[in-house]
Amino acid sequence: MAELTAELLVDRLDPQELALSPDGRLVAFVAAPVGRREEHTQSAVWLAASDAEKSARRFTSGTAGDKSPGFAPDGSALYFLSDREERKVAQLYRIHLGGGEAERLTEGKPGISAYAPLVDGTRVVLLSADPPSEEDERRERERDDANVFGDWKPQRLRLLDLETRETRTLAAPGERHVHSVVPAPAGSLAALVLWETPEIDNLGRAAELAVVDLDADEIVTRWPLVAGEASAAWTGDRGLCVLGPLEADGQAGSGVFVAGLDDDELRLVTRQLDADPIALATGAPLFSVARGLDTYLARLEGDELVPLSDHVGTIYQLAASRDGGVVACRLNHRLPDVWAGPPDGELLRLSDLAPELADVQWGRQERLGWRAPDGLELDGLLILPPGRTRADGPFPLVLMLHGGPYWRFGNDLQLSWASPGQWLATADYAVFCPNPRGGFGHGPDFARAVRGAVGVADWPDVESGLERLIEEGVADPNRLALGGWSQGGYMTAWGVTQTARFRAGVMGAGVSDWGMMVAESDVPTFEASLGGSTGWEGPGPHRHDELSPISYAHRVTTPTLILHGEEDERVPVSQGRFFARALREHGVEFELVTYPREPHGIGERNHLLDVLRRWREWLAPRLESA
Repeated sequence: MAELTAELLVDRLDPQELALSPDGRLVAFVAAPVGRREEHTQSAVWLAASDAEKSARRFTSGTAGDKSPGFAPDGSALYFLSDREERKVAQLYRIHLGGGEAERLTEGKPGISAYAPLVDGTRVVLLSADPPSEEDERRERERDDANVFGDWKPQRLRLLDLETRETRTLAAPGERHVHSVVPAPAGSLAALVLWETPEIDNLGRAAELAVVDLDADEIVTRWPLVAGEASAAWTGDRGLCVLGPLEADGQAGSGVFVAGLDDDELRLVTRQLDADPIALATGAPLFSVARGLDTYLARLEGDELVPLSDHVGTIYQLAASRDGGVVACRLNHRLPDVWAGPPDGELLRLSDLAPELADVQWGRQERLGWRAPDGLELDGLLILPPGRTRADGPFPLVLMLHGGPYWRFGNDLQLSWASPGQWLATADYAVFCPNPRGGFGHGPDFARAVRGAVGVADWPDVESGLERLIEEGVADPNRLALGGWSQGGYMTAWGVTQTARFRAGVMGAGVSDWGMMVAESDVPTFEASLGGSTGWEGPGPHRHDELSPISYAHRVTTPTLILHGEEDERVPVSQGRFFARALREHGVEFELVTYPREPHGIGERNHLLDVLRRWREWLAPRLESA
């Protein structure tokens, strides 16, 4: 058996961004190393035959950031975006599947953010912001570049003529930011998700779904969306379905909505669903739906979501052929790879992106179920050290907490650097991965239960599961640790303020003060919903102070490792520094480690190696003995 090393986890290729040819015969996807070795991303587009096991092969060079593959409507060519000409400036390329070199179709700054070939085969819809003016370039050159809030550069809707190479900007969306575009399967219509501004906060603010006639340059119809985190697909020439949030802040889960072009409003068709749709296929109205620890595929038929097939673990990415007869997806139950097949049948594994991990002996993974103190049914995972069983317990145990909070631990191989369950299991720890209320897999009521109640609502769920493992002789009560990233980092900070039972904590990019999150995060609407208040309601007391770990830092005795990216806009690094300063003030053992250039998700190879190694190094001396 091969030893699992940090290098094996970080250097493996990870599949992303799937596309399926219109006839369902070819799958395109992006493969990139988990850890970036250089300043810029290096990723390649791969191709696979949808009916041939392990047929995936690299199709583009991968010397730059090749991404966003998509097929021509007749299946004869592959489009993709790449920054191979100028780093961080993506242009549109086309390569014929019969052979030849990739042809660049666009040029100039700021590059292309998204595209969609039209069914007529002669034009491509582009999304891009306006190029910098001479004045913009002068200001940048002379460092006369004061930023004025509200001076937005929205993405605009443009049409590229493939014969003349001329690009025309459409006026119909006005000054609104075009977040996404989906052309109709026939004719000149396209569906747009429109935001008021380019701010990422619009994911949780009111938006609009509009249908534009590209030839006439006019909006045909429009409907309001409760939030901008929505994706659309056509259900025919004159019908649409939308996967989007049920409520504005996104913490009530997602639903499926439908409408015909003559309808006055979008209709919710998943009102009674005790699960959560999490992915909408490109190409056909097919969905992956998270239920419990697993996923099922479903097809939209009229106003009903009809289940087709069950799959272990999670399907986050989904693509479909034009007729919906073939799907491609990323499955995570084993090593993450690309699979394809009929949506109502067995899927075939098309890729083998991490053969170097084939001989690793993984920790044994079990499904768990228990009840919260108020009787709510909960689920999660237990990972035991490789080759060990419950009879070998009790074990030193790490409580692993997921991000989100609208997320979950599915029955997947836990390889993430942010939630490194298998990395810790192979170091002889048991790992408990609970799914407290607030995540997906159990419907909207379960998801919205933590709104304005993070920590107080979900922490008892976590502790009740931990108590069960102690009672069953799996967890050693004197050798417990906890950790997680993002919301998992918050829950870690919350946990060490609520109890002294843990001997070590790892707080990754975690929230310590919800009031500061409204001031500094790039999604303040979402953060205000979780924290329960903003601070501008009046002098207080404020709900967010009750839910902020910083308010209870004087209680902490647990040695805590704090990890944070220095360029994190989601949970700014000040959150980690604030908690570190509080622990120092109260004489608590801590270590604060920040990573230059890194956003909310760590991306550089050496930094990821450091994160994984620090997990083990921090836990080992504190969990070795009672």
